[in-house]
Amino acid sequence: MTNNRIKFVLDEERIPRAWYNIVADLPSPPPPPLHPGTMQALGPDDLAPLFPMALIAQEVSAEREIEIPEPVRDAYRLFRPSPLFRARRLEKALDTPAHIYYKYEGLSPAGSHKPNTAIPQAFYNAEAGVKRLATETGAGQWGTALAIAGALFGLEVKVYMVRASYDQKPYRRMLMETYGASVVPSPSPTTNYGRAVLAVTPDSPGSLGMAISEAVEDAATRDDTKYALGSVLNHVLLHQTVIGQEAILQMEMAGEEPDVVIGCVGGGSNFAGLAFPFVGRMLRGEGSYRVIAVEPEATPSLTRGVFAYDFGDTGHMTPLVKMYTLGSEFIPEPIHAGGLRYHGMAPLVSHLKDLGQIEARAVHQNPTFAAGVQFARTEGILPAPESTHAIRVAVDEALRAKEEGVARVILFNLSGHGHFDLTAYERYLSGALEDFEYPAERVAHALAALPVVG
Repeated sequence: MTNNRIKFVLDEERIPRAWYNIVADLPSPPPPPLHPGTMQALGPDDLAPLFPMALIAQEVSAEREIEIPEPVRDAYRLFRPSPLFRARRLEKALDTPAHIYYKYEGLSPAGSHKPNTAIPQAFYNAEAGVKRLATETGAGQWGTALAIAGALFGLEVKVYMVRASYDQKPYRRMLMETYGASVVPSPSPTTNYGRAVLAVTPDSPGSLGMAISEAVEDAATRDDTKYALGSVLNHVLLHQTVIGQEAILQMEMAGEEPDVVIGCVGGGSNFAGLAFPFVGRMLRGEGSYRVIAVEPEATPSLTRGVFAYDFGDTGHMTPLVKMYTLGSEFIPEPIHAGGLRYHGMAPLVSHLKDLGQIEARAVHQNPTFAAGVQFARTEGILPAPESTHAIRVAVDEALRAKEEGVARVILFNLSGHGHFDLTAYERYLSGALEDFEYPAERVAHALAALPVVG
């Protein structure tokens, strides 16, 4: 069996019955979101134009467990529980004593972890009588997930897709449209904010911050529409914790406990989904792990940003949240990991970094694709460009274990497949993929515009 991949799969009845809320176990509460006009802590009424009350309640909850509604668990059964694999072929190729495990979220209908939150968001909106959802998407995985969830619960979906990804990944757009969503490139001529950006920068590659502004404007100006997002906010990260809860049980099946837990980060959702249940065990004194968040060198908010209140969007329409940020006006380079092209980081992930509970590492684009290709050639799964960031650091940790002669146990989240990212792999294999250096001057300019919070 030493040359074969080993899979650990739970029975579908072991799908978690509650989401885990890490806020209940934090040693200090996270700083509250602020109203950008009054600089006072937000209340539920401030969020009501964007979200149904059920999601607002989850956003501000401090309860450790929040029950998963049965219609959501029933939809989860389409793809959950997701498998945990031991990467024995990769271990052999690296000649490492480390044991490498990965939780594979690419078997969902969207090909990623994103339906874990798209499904409950669509459910709660439909339950509240909402007819239409507006959202942004970077690489297209989130937009695809919400399109699927909208079809499941009878909701119209409008997707503002970051222009760089819209051009790089046409099949993602086609997939969203096949599921019934309407997709436009962002910045777009369909919103006031989009038209303002295009007037100044007609060839803008866009960013998640821009697309968020457009989706928020769309939702705020229509009575039949609410806003849905695939990362950053507390309720989104909450829904993703089904990943880590399942992984804990599967690692028990494997008879091992991870020493290192790794996930890629853009806004923070897949990282939080795997890591938060393990961090919660640490906070309760039930385990000890090194937890590493891996981000692109082109958008290194956790490793080089500042921990400050900032807008979640470029158009300054969202509440202020305290997070590691490069400045809301910072526009990242058009790297192929479109889901990681975000100027900030989830407030809860940022809070854990500030508390010293997690580590952060930034990596360049070419080394991540090198790891992704090695993984594909050993394990047979083509990873999404976002996921290659986690693979890169998992490989680095395995090689470090080899140098130290330690049989370290490494667990990472393979958050999605890369079947719609072959253009990026083509560029890497042909030697045309570019590494972008940290844009210090542009970041400094963006940080100079941070809002002043007393």
